[in-house]
Amino acid sequence: MDDRARVATLLGRPPRCGFEVVVRDVGGDPVVIRNAPLLDDGTPMPTRFWLVGEAASRAVSQVEAAGGVRRAGAEVDPAALAAAHARYAAERDAEIPVDWSGARPSGGVGGTRQGVKCLHCHYAWYLAGGDDPVGRWVAAELQA
Repeated sequence: MDDRARVATLLGRPPRCGFEVVVRDVGGDPVVIRNAPLLDDGTPMPTRFWLVGEAASRAVSQVEAAGGVRRAGAEVDPAALAAAHARYAAERDAEIPVDWSGARPSGGVGGTRQGVKCLHCHYAWYLAGGDDPVGRWVAAELQA
């Protein structure tokens, strides 16, 4: 199965923008994809890194269900988180075509301007090599 078909299966629908698989599991299955900053129809796509791997998504969902978003927000340094949001947005925005005049994605990790919204987004960026303090927090939670 090609990556586009496999990601469609993992998402439960066809992808709506260009992407590339940036993290795979030991069997080669996609775990994290990096999305284009704009959907195919030009709609802004704030979520640059997306956790699509079944096992990883399930594990992070369990952390979220146990109050992980609230705990991460309380335990991660706000200044480090704000800096991460800025880095994420800058990297995503650098991929928008220079001549683009339409709407642009906003916010940082997962489109959030501040705080923690989605542990999946933070963990995806962390797995892809992003300097994300919430992603590190999630990794530590999953190891505990």
